[in-house]
Amino acid sequence: MPYMIAGIDVHKKMLAVVVADVELAEEYRFERCRFGTTPQHLQALCAWLAERNVQEVVMESTAQYWKPVWSTLERDWKPTCKQQEGAAKVAGALHLAQAESNRARQGRKTDFIDAERLVKRLAANELVLSFVPDEEQRLWRSVMRRKYQIIRNRVQLQNRLESLLEEMKIKLSSLVSDLLGLSARRMLGALAKGETEPQVLAAMAHQRLRATPEELQDALGASRELNPVYRRMLKMMLTELRLLEQQMRQLDREMATLLLAHADAVRRLTEIPGLGVDSAQQIIAEVGPTAAAFESEKNLSSWAGVCPGEEESGGKCKSHRSPKGSRHLRRILNQCANAAAKAKGTIFQAIYLRLVPRLGHKQTIGAIAHRLCRLIWIILHRGVSYEERGPALTAKAKQRRTAKMIRELSKLGYRVEPPNLQPAVS
Repeated sequence: MPYMIAGIDVHKKMLAVVVADVELAEEYRFERCRFGTTPQHLQALCAWLAERNVQEVVMESTAQYWKPVWSTLERDWKPTCKQQEGAAKVAGALHLAQAESNRARQGRKTDFIDAERLVKRLAANELVLSFVPDEEQRLWRSVMRRKYQIIRNRVQLQNRLESLLEEMKIKLSSLVSDLLGLSARRMLGALAKGETEPQVLAAMAHQRLRATPEELQDALGASRELNPVYRRMLKMMLTELRLLEQQMRQLDREMATLLLAHADAVRRLTEIPGLGVDSAQQIIAEVGPTAAAFESEKNLSSWAGVCPGEEESGGKCKSHRSPKGSRHLRRILNQCANAAAKAKGTIFQAIYLRLVPRLGHKQTIGAIAHRLCRLIWIILHRGVSYEERGPALTAKAKQRRTAKMIRELSKLGYRVEPPNLQPAVS
């Protein structure tokens, strides 16, 4: 019985598509066809694949150009092989191959040859395939990754703002811990509007600011002779900052709405030391609300690239360097591991203090990230809650953390019922 597999070499404006029966004992005979990438041409591709009774499709992950092809095939390609008796488990499947696993020798590359190589290597199980979630989860990823880009833009803007202040001879960043904090913003806003007196600017600082009024006046002394061009540039930067923060709040509301049905999973993740509402949402966007695509915690940690690697030759281990994995999830896990190591009285702080003398800070954070990843899979996949077993757990500390997480979830629109905790004994 023929088993047809299609290979697609993806480009921005065209698709090189080949189809072959991989059940033939002799060399594969490929049928070739070119398609455009407009919606009309993609619909024609779906019909062409259905006519040839294609049972699997494999394409190469080329920048972002594979995404419209994937979403169209996912929605409109209706393979009839799924309903056939004795159909294979992967019949009707879409595969996304990592480009590195389909490389050709130099000077031996054409579009159709690349597509044919995809089919041959898929049949031989030689391709490295990527995990592509469903359409809803891909939308979650887009929202959270856009928010991460805005956060990076905000950090870059803060660095440019500090550089501009140095050029203006305003030494405010030497006296305040946060240049974008409440006190600094009030002073910078007044400076951008034309205020010239250092005494007036210094009086806008919060009373809890450690710097004295005399120190602030000295740092802001250049405001009397400031060029108006600098004031306009400062005003532009503050306007851009407000716009970025407005977009971040809007994305927070969007994500809270999208994950409203999975509010319980978000809440259970926020109970883990080092994780907050934002990191919990990012993790669910990357792995799903139940991590159903991963068979075990080991599979998830391997996919994330936070487990020890294996490089053996001649019976000797050459390196335990972690493999390359999902850079987005690995970044989140490393950030959470750093926060968990600083959480007082938790098991992660005890692990950090035990391992850091032998491994150093970087490898210890990697070990904590590995443990966090496995713990996240258990909590999501089995639907259980986190239970702290650290050396200094108290009911009072647990109440404080629970109240904090409930406040953060409520701000984003989640409805959380406070658990019945035993009153703390002082």
